[in-house]
Amino acid sequence: MLIAAALVGLTVRFQLDGPARWFWILVVVATALAVLALRATGRRSASRAVLLASIIGALGWWLTIRPLGDRDWAADVAYGVTARIEGQTAILDHVRNFDWRSKQDFTSQWETRRYDISTLSSVDLATSTWDNPAIAHTLVSFGFSDGAYLTFSAEIRRERHESFSEIGGFFKKFELVLIAADEADILRLRTNIRREDVALYRLNLTPAQRRALFMTYLEKANQLAAQPAFYHTITANCTTIIFQMARLVAPGIPMDWRILLSGYLPDYLHDHGVTDAGLPLEELRANARISAKAQQADPAIPYSIAIRAEDPSKR
Repeated sequence: MLIAAALVGLTVRFQLDGPARWFWILVVVATALAVLALRATGRRSASRAVLLASIIGALGWWLTIRPLGDRDWAADVAYGVTARIEGQTAILDHVRNFDWRSKQDFTSQWETRRYDISTLSSVDLATSTWDNPAIAHTLVSFGFSDGAYLTFSAEIRRERHESFSEIGGFFKKFELVLIAADEADILRLRTNIRREDVALYRLNLTPAQRRALFMTYLEKANQLAAQPAFYHTITANCTTIIFQMARLVAPGIPMDWRILLSGYLPDYLHDHGVTDAGLPLEELRANARISAKAQQADPAIPYSIAIRAEDPSKR
């Protein structure tokens, strides 16, 4: 009863606001007390019946909570990317290219961009950590032979008044959105504005794998646009989405605890030879860090070039 009451109470906490929230929390507490009181007075059949009815009612409500695509979204997740293919050209709508001056001060810009799929030349994994090194936000950046880069990030889709909550991610609090953005937006936000510890790892993929992964991202984007889905702290987050799509490209890749503790994802990739396995892991990690490069770079140098510049001290 206590476990059921806690789960329902947390669902009420993250799904309802104002007087309705407090009313239903009182109902949950009253129901729990009633069940315990009935059991304490020997009326076990009645207590089981009330408990069963309450659980069925709560599950019925849970199943009615559906993801939506038309809320009052925060500016940086106002649009998810969508794509259409014309021959070898991918036409993407709502590619984010914000100019960030601070976390709250920015110029919004959503663009339609065209990419020649046949010129895909690289895939990089970016990891961004802040308080806990075991937990990282993960992004995937595709490079093209003309020097363009496009970064995909699976993110919570917050409403304007909301802030992220790991616990809320278990209780259908947030929808999931796939953002496609210029590196000078989505990576620079993390290296220069939020001052997070960002690392960039080149992935060893064949041309066929690069193309398949890129197309899988586009398919996922269109799927989310057509059928919204909830973000989940464990099963549908930035890293598990990458893993699910990677399995479509290479079905044999094994599940691993480092998929969940995403700060260790580079270790997992290193073990499986997806990154530069010729280097020791610690050296690979040190070489991959880009935040200092981004912060010290000449503003006249394009961001994507600056973060990939060789460190003179390591020549």
